[in-house]
Amino acid sequence: MSQATPLSTRKAGRPRSEKARLAILDAAYRMLMDDGFGRLTIEAVAARARVGKPTIYRYWNNAQELAMAAFLARPDVEPAAALHMSARDGLKAHMRSVVAAFATSRGRQITLTMASSDPDSELAKAFRTQIILKSRETGRALLEAGERSGELGMGGRMEAVLDMIYGPIFYRLLAGHAPLDDGFSDGIVDIMFDGIGLHAQRASPNPGPAD
Repeated sequence: MSQATPLSTRKAGRPRSEKARLAILDAAYRMLMDDGFGRLTIEAVAARARVGKPTIYRYWNNAQELAMAAFLARPDVEPAAALHMSARDGLKAHMRSVVAAFATSRGRQITLTMASSDPDSELAKAFRTQIILKSRETGRALLEAGERSGELGMGGRMEAVLDMIYGPIFYRLLAGHAPLDDGFSDGIVDIMFDGIGLHAQRASPNPGPAD
């Protein structure tokens, strides 16, 4: 279950602008890649995106949340687009986007920073909310679509399956024993689908011959 701040708890204001949101994410991403976390502030992003600080706070609670959202926003596969594919292909597209983000030198630095940070710090909380939980929600939607289409038989194991999908990415980042690439992420999805997909087939009773 996502821990993102409910929309109802945010302050009322002017309607949100998708153009402004994208400009903010773009400015934050460029600053994050060029200068790292230490130089990214709400004030600096607002100036670069040419928006007011209140506009940024309509979307994110602090600079840490904005940094994490910007980091994962590019490259990205829109969940709506992935949901129009088969569940397997949609999950592969999503996983490739996650791997592409973390395969950068900045992505590895972010992961190592999170591993050594206080789990109760604002940075760690932002990482969980903007990266871990949001990625899981996209994966959850794709797995649920696969269950509805008959590609998967989850059997009430959704949380364990999500851990199985995303866990290897962070293990490989932290251990550093092998690279992150599309073949790796595709393999995770194929292993999961081959196992759970077979479960779905076995769970579906085959009609016997007609009397």
